[in-house]
Amino acid sequence: MTQSPDNVPEIADWNRLLDGKVAVVTGGGDGIGGGISRLFAAHGAIVEVAEIDPERAEKVVDDITEAGGAARAHVVDVRKLDDVQRLAATVLADHPAPDVLVNNVGDYRPIVRFHDSNPESWNEMYEINFLHAVQVTHAFLNPMIDNGGASIVNVHSVEGMRGYPGEPIYGAMKAAMAHFTTCLAVGYGRNGIRANGIGPDTTQSPQVDYLTGYEDADHLWESWAPVGRLGWPEDPARVALFLASDMSSYVSGHNIPVDGGTKAGGGWFFSPTAGRFVNRPRDL
Repeated sequence: MTQSPDNVPEIADWNRLLDGKVAVVTGGGDGIGGGISRLFAAHGAIVEVAEIDPERAEKVVDDITEAGGAARAHVVDVRKLDDVQRLAATVLADHPAPDVLVNNVGDYRPIVRFHDSNPESWNEMYEINFLHAVQVTHAFLNPMIDNGGASIVNVHSVEGMRGYPGEPIYGAMKAAMAHFTTCLAVGYGRNGIRANGIGPDTTQSPQVDYLTGYEDADHLWESWAPVGRLGWPEDPARVALFLASDMSSYVSGHNIPVDGGTKAGGGWFFSPTAGRFVNRPRDL
């Protein structure tokens, strides 16, 4: 390859950063994944939505198509290898490979405190927060390499980037996702693969409801998050768009907190009054 500024991809249309690109988004029906699916489609991507819930899958595809975008739903459980292989076979029957792969699936449930946990709860944490990304990435990796490269965006959690007192198995699985991302970037960068991660926190989603029960505490967001507000799915979706597009063509191997500054600000505090760690203290 000739080393020159000509190697830098041109941005043909800043309003359609993914024009004509194929994007696979797991857990893409709602929450952060839904925000990513909709934003990618708005920027011209053909979005292949992998979603375990048929209603969520149908809803996001309807939203995208009604807005003039292109999307297709695949009802799959990406924890199951047979479902992942079926997803890959269907997508690859119509496209040489994805240009973008977003491994977004994850959940803090079942939340079992470590002293009460068992091999069953450990395995559930492993499957929902790490195994799925390994299986889906492996299923698409060779086609993506053969097609000239792709951008992989792994959505994990800020809890994989700091100490998480609530559930060390969850934190460990998120840390595994973050390091898996870094290793992919180093190992396959010369094959055209870029890999980056997003670590959300304090972002409203179906898994984590930051509104219910805190209706009278809106003024406390100034102390809970340095930016002073709750995060919404659009916030990590915009970072995912940057990482998926040629805007980030020289960015690989990084894990970016999308957390309103909570990681930088400390994040968790032990409350003697509550007798536990809290990330939204009303008082300590």
